[in-house]
Amino acid sequence: MLNTWKTIVPGALCALWLPAAASSQVLENPWDLDGETSNIRFQSVKNQTVVESSSFATFSGTLGTDGAAEVRVALDSVDTKIDLRNVRMRFLFFETFKYPEAVVRLNVTPEMLDGLAETRRKSFELPFTLDLHGQTKEMMTEVAVTLLTDDLVSIASAAPISIAVADFDLTENIGKLEEAAGGISIIPSATVTFDFLFNARQEGEEAVVLAAAVPGAAALEAEGDFSREACVGRFEILSRTGNIYFNTGSARLSQQSDALLSSLVDIVQRCPDLAIEVQGHTDAVGSDAANQRLSEARANSVARWLGDQGIAADRLLVTGYGEARPVADNETADGRAKNRRIEFVVIN
Repeated sequence: MLNTWKTIVPGALCALWLPAAASSQVLENPWDLDGETSNIRFQSVKNQTVVESSSFATFSGTLGTDGAAEVRVALDSVDTKIDLRNVRMRFLFFETFKYPEAVVRLNVTPEMLDGLAETRRKSFELPFTLDLHGQTKEMMTEVAVTLLTDDLVSIASAAPISIAVADFDLTENIGKLEEAAGGISIIPSATVTFDFLFNARQEGEEAVVLAAAVPGAAALEAEGDFSREACVGRFEILSRTGNIYFNTGSARLSQQSDALLSSLVDIVQRCPDLAIEVQGHTDAVGSDAANQRLSEARANSVARWLGDQGIAADRLLVTGYGEARPVADNETADGRAKNRRIEFVVIN
């Protein structure tokens, strides 16, 4: 999925760049991406043969008179057409509570646009940089630009863009998706296609400001309270993120945990009739008694944090399970890391 997204962003940049293709004079005016009529889609493959197509609902872009183009994609707007699959993509793969958007940047030169005014359609390769999941990578894509009118340009992918998950530090997150979906296999790359329309900004129109995405602001989900099924699924998914942090042997929450816990507060508030068990778990290093105490203390720390944000104490049951419920092999470092966790379970 990550690869797909990356592909999408490049496409968006291409779109931004292409409007200038009408002629070098086009750069005298800025262009804005029309998010209502444009689309970004990505394709991923699971179990070797099952191809799934998804998209992003919220993205924006501009091309300035200096030839600088930028496209921002709100990752919380990922749309797989299935609610809980969207939630898994947001929390387990993209980690949108930490990295809410992907950004594509490129520079357009008059030379790139030569001939479009006469041919009305042109294909070419476009270099760009993609910022995704805290990583920045230089890439290349091929686009097809069609000059529809003096004020309207179509920019579409000339070929699918392939992006490797490993390039954006998302390999571990693919594993989380596989486990959450019942042990399926997911090819660690994806392809992205796009079809953008850019409008020339008219004299007197306000400049478009590409504001940074806000975590959760673009999530495709129903407003108001969640159904029981949606609540149970969300708590199960948040339990798998691994983004609640403590110092070694300590029950003190790290500030790194705040982003995920803030998302948890919103979900708890939208599941008002449900009581939640906050479970603490440890690895098998140390004595049983010490691990039991540590698991209880860590679960209590999370419950206090939630209480400080307005979650009623009578909705939270705190339980420490020590090392009694491992989910992975305690003989490996990776397994021990998975066993040190906080889980959230609906209990009524």
